[in-house]
Amino acid sequence: MNNDDTLEALKWSSWLNFDKATITEIPESEGVYKMHASMKILIIESSYNLRKSLLESLSDSCLNKATRFSYTVTQSSHNIQKLLLNQYRTKHSGKLPLCMET
Repeated sequence: MNNDDTLEALKWSSWLNFDKATITEIPESEGVYKMHASMKILIIESSYNLRKSLLESLSDSCLNKATRFSYTVTQSSHNIQKLLLNQYRTKHSGKLPLCMET
């Protein structure tokens, strides 16, 4: 399976409200999530515990603009994150999502 097939096979949640009530319903599983505000991706992140990482993101000053998020439960989340970031860079002239730029 090539990288594009790997990314196509991911089963993403619908876009959910980025708030504590919604996040407490997210599984404590390994996966990848992405957040957006005004139709712009702010971050693509991997985690061994999606719920914990999303709850911690509530206090991230860059992500205070985030309105929605989507996630996928997957093993090898770090590798999936790298593939998603490479895909993002390809589509956005080599740039990273706003809250990931240094």
